[in-house]
Amino acid sequence: MAGFGKPGPYFEDLLPAMAEKLGGDGLMRELCNGFKLLMDKDKGVITVESLKMNAATLGLQDLRDDELVSMVREGDLDGDGALSEMEFCVLMVRLSPGLMQESQLLLEEILEDELDTAGF
Repeated sequence: MAGFGKPGPYFEDLLPAMAEKLGGDGLMRELCNGFKLLMDKDKGVITVESLKMNAATLGLQDLRDDELVSMVREGDLDGDGALSEMEFCVLMVRLSPGLMQESQLLLEEILEDELDTAGF
């Protein structure tokens, strides 16, 4: 992850294309497969150590230790120092600007339909 004023590594956001091609269920299956590639097999979570060991699988072998720590911290919702499968999937969606924008548009559309149905 980038520090203040420092550009971070560039990652192409492929999640929207994957979601369109695979659908929601298919995308979640692929995210879960990605989680399994990166997780510590004994602990069942992604740790900084497991991320470092498996980073080359995703082309992330050049990331520094502090960047890997930041990646885990960014998604660690329960503060245990690791990423569960749910935390990993939430993080991947949150970090996808395209998916977040599509989600917001979908939510607005649903709310609009609900208001129309309720007579507002």
